[in-house]
Amino acid sequence: MNSILELNGISKTFDEQDKFQVLNNIGFKVKEGEFVSIVGPSGAGKSILLFLIAGFLKPSTGTILMNGEKITGIDTSRIIMFQNYTLFPWKTVYGNILFALTKSKLSEDAKKERVMEYLNLVGLSQFKDWYVHKLSGGMQQRVALARALILNPKILLMDEPFSALDAHQREHLRGMLVEIWEKTKQTIIFVTHHVDEAIQLADTIHLVTKCPATIKKTYTIDWPRPRTNGEKTEMFLRLKKEIKESLSEEFNKSCDYNIAGSQIERFITNIL
Repeated sequence: MNSILELNGISKTFDEQDKFQVLNNIGFKVKEGEFVSIVGPSGAGKSILLFLIAGFLKPSTGTILMNGEKITGIDTSRIIMFQNYTLFPWKTVYGNILFALTKSKLSEDAKKERVMEYLNLVGLSQFKDWYVHKLSGGMQQRVALARALILNPKILLMDEPFSALDAHQREHLRGMLVEIWEKTKQTIIFVTHHVDEAIQLADTIHLVTKCPATIKKTYTIDWPRPRTNGEKTEMFLRLKKEIKESLSEEFNKSCDYNIAGSQIERFITNIL
């Protein structure tokens, strides 16, 4: 299968008085239709890596290629879904999803049909006229997922999308995401700090180090889905233990999080 995405020697440094390197020589390929998880300690630069792939940022060194072409900016071939829902509280569920098609050349009837298609996909058609602030966190994230998917991106970037949800909601949405991915065959890059989540979802897991982040180890998982009962298997437990031990080594590292760290936080705040 051909690679849809290729990262070659990606480094990112933020400058403000002192240099602060967030990423160092990141390199990997993503096959079309592949589900990739990126796991690492908090503050390791996982979100920054997604912003680079999305085109919000440019790498300090290295290149990012999509279908052999260098990524130079933002476009709808790559859509990012954040951990907070970034929904419009004054719009209904239907209105939030329809907003994604604002610049579409589809007819109004075609837009309505498409919105209903994706509402059905995430199981929210009966709530289409509800205002989003009346929905649970899990339902709001399903609205955000439908709004991202309706643009039919070649690559869906997901930045810890289930981290604010309780365990039951996370488990439900993981299952729904796998079902949708199996139907759409879209390429997904999923950032998480939950090892169980990464193992349940991904074909490939890239474990990144701390300060600056680089790829420490890559795991390939070819187990059949669904993996909801995988916690009980010896293979699952063995892999989970190995990844957690490797992560623990990174958590124990100290970082010189200087003034550039605040610059990164301000940047992310402005993006959101």
